Amino acid sequence: MSPTDPIAADPSGADPSPAGQALLTVRGLSKRFGDNEVLKSIDLTVQPGQIVALIGPSGSGKTTVLRSLNGLEVPDAGIADVAGEVHVDFAASPSRAEINALRDRSAMVFQHFNLFPHKTVLENVIEGPVQVQKRSKVDATADALALLARVGLSDKRDAYPFELSGGQQQRVGIVRALALKPQLLLFDEPTSSLDPELVGDVLDVIRELAGEGWTMLIVTHELQFAKQVADQVVFMDGGRVVEHGHPRDVLVSPQHERTRQFLRRLLDR
Repeated sequence: MSPTDPIAADPSGADPSPAGQALLTVRGLSKRFGDNEVLKSIDLTVQPGQIVALIGPSGSGKTTVLRSLNGLEVPDAGIADVAGEVHVDFAASPSRAEINALRDRSAMVFQHFNLFPHKTVLENVIEGPVQVQKRSKVDATADALALLARVGLSDKRDAYPFELSGGQQQRVGIVRALALKPQLLLFDEPTSSLDPELVGDVLDVIRELAGEGWTMLIVTHELQFAKQVADQVVFMDGGRVVEHGHPRDVLVSPQHERTRQFLRRLLDR
């Protein structure tokens, strides 16, 4: 694969992290909605090129972690550091500029696609690069077309979301995220809204990205996929990290009874 390919190229669009430095460090991330404490001092460390799978029951806080890293939620406390270049202390009432700096380092692929229904596929993909990043429409369009070709959607460039299958919409969502050239890709249960026969196409794209060195946090219930692709699995429950480690340790030989209970219920479905 050519190193100039938009997917294969340096995913960060910036200088790589210094040797040995984590791409993402999260410490003490806490968030409350009213009386509901959804995150209770979450710690995470993600190395460059690492794939981290977040698993756990619904309501355990997994999606809130992703939304916090993408600036869609503002935690009540904790810090987030990206490559030593963006450091946000949420307890210190960070400014909008600080939140935007954090958001600029990541791109999110949503569970329910979140495409603009009134825009074509191509218009959806170039919206962020042109309107947010202020890149030229010519350059953004060239990158978008190359990315659409890579996921087999060149012929859908002028289609609207309602004309696409769920799997095609999710692949557009992935392309839209890649077009922003982020350092960190965030996937919020990217296959949960898909018919079973469409899941494979989306997982294949994510596997390819993993092989190309993208750094990813993936909320998923696809345990076999997590076992094959992830470098680290984090099991969350009740807003806490219960267990984390290599996939074979967490998914095959978990140390905590709560993890074992969750895995039994999921595998018995």
